[in-house]
Amino acid sequence: MGLVDRAAYAVILAHIGPVAMAVTSNLNMSFLRAVKQQTVWCDAVLLKLGKRLATVDCRLWQDDPANIVGQAVVTYVIP
Repeated sequence: MGLVDRAAYAVILAHIGPVAMAVTSNLNMSFLRAVKQQTVWCDAVLLKLGKRLATVDCRLWQDDPANIVGQAVVTYVIP
């Protein structure tokens, strides 16, 4: 969940620039498969960027991007 939160934060800051006090408002995580003891990758896509809220979809995978091990929707509050 830490990887998902960081990836979402990075995507939002890439779109709006450095903003102090942008904080996680909601993080909805679904674990879909068992994770092996190896590198986990995260693909994050900005779904909506509003004046006060930003929503990001994150997908976690290991060997193949088609085999998703986890999925999350993260909402950030933008001051």
